[in-house]
Amino acid sequence: MVSGAHTERRTQEPEGRTAVMADVAKLAEVSLQTVSRVLHDSPNVSDDTRKRVLKAIQQLNYRPNVAAQALVTGRSRTLGVVSFDTALYGPASTLLGIQEAAHDAGYAVSIASLRSMKRASLFEAVQRLRGQGVEGVVIIAPQKSAVEALRRLPPGVPMVAVEGGPDHSVPVVAVDQFGGAMAATRHLLELGHRAIWHIAGPADWLEAEQRADGWRSALKDAGIRPPTLLRGDWSARSGYELGRQLLQKPEVTAVFVANDQMALGLLRRLHEAGREAPRQLSIVGFDDIPEAAYFTPPLTTIRQDFAEVGRRCLHLLLGQLESPARPWEHVEVPAQFVLRESTAALRSR
Repeated sequence: MVSGAHTERRTQEPEGRTAVMADVAKLAEVSLQTVSRVLHDSPNVSDDTRKRVLKAIQQLNYRPNVAAQALVTGRSRTLGVVSFDTALYGPASTLLGIQEAAHDAGYAVSIASLRSMKRASLFEAVQRLRGQGVEGVVIIAPQKSAVEALRRLPPGVPMVAVEGGPDHSVPVVAVDQFGGAMAATRHLLELGHRAIWHIAGPADWLEAEQRADGWRSALKDAGIRPPTLLRGDWSARSGYELGRQLLQKPEVTAVFVANDQMALGLLRRLHEAGREAPRQLSIVGFDDIPEAAYFTPPLTTIRQDFAEVGRRCLHLLLGQLESPARPWEHVEVPAQFVLRESTAALRSR
């Protein structure tokens, strides 16, 4: 009984305090150096010893001191993300994709959320993250103002921009917005539509301009002069309000909308006017938000693979950490066309 009680005390967390590495070493009957080798996945440890150390870690509920490890290894295993402070689906989903990819690779994420992507605020955010010891920074830069600020950041910081514009001032990962918009517009053209209008996003957003360019290009390739686009603000309300203008143009038979939320507003306006999609107006959105499949009718749209964006960002950033001199890259993630029920062949009038 005495021996059993003694064993139980040894396999519990030390009374009144958090277990430290010395407790693990004592329970596993190894040196501190051996515990450190196991924690850092060193190959110079026998399988039997590794199992004893891992069992001791579990029994003691030992949690390594990340700050102390960083002092020893020079690696914090923490990445910084600078994000635009918004609940919009695209930027929010991009942030989630980066967090998930970092977690899968064993990295923590520290986030700096900004109300505006001006040069001074972006510089301060990067400096603040550097002060926290992050190994590299991902900047979600969907606006033109952010691209200009990126060019003026101090050198020497491993960095990747999401979106980030067409130049090569920083490594960039971006969804193929232009190609996605081309696919959406070509779909409408293949259904026989010729009067295809576009509700665009705000002019300062890179994605909005690239989607508008894709729409124009597809129409020009078909020998059609693009009409004047309508400019929304990404909200369902703006799609609803712009729908009033569209319904005053009887020649319009199809609309490519720059995001699903504005498409939702347009569908609402259409319903209130007693008109039906797709019988009287075909509509294609962009993003494939989770609710898009449950619109009335279910929305044909363009899907962005935010999980893949996160994985590509992490790959580029870790590549810089391993080889700082490697050339910068511009990586495009394909957009995916999703066919549902909001589009149909042009009906004769």
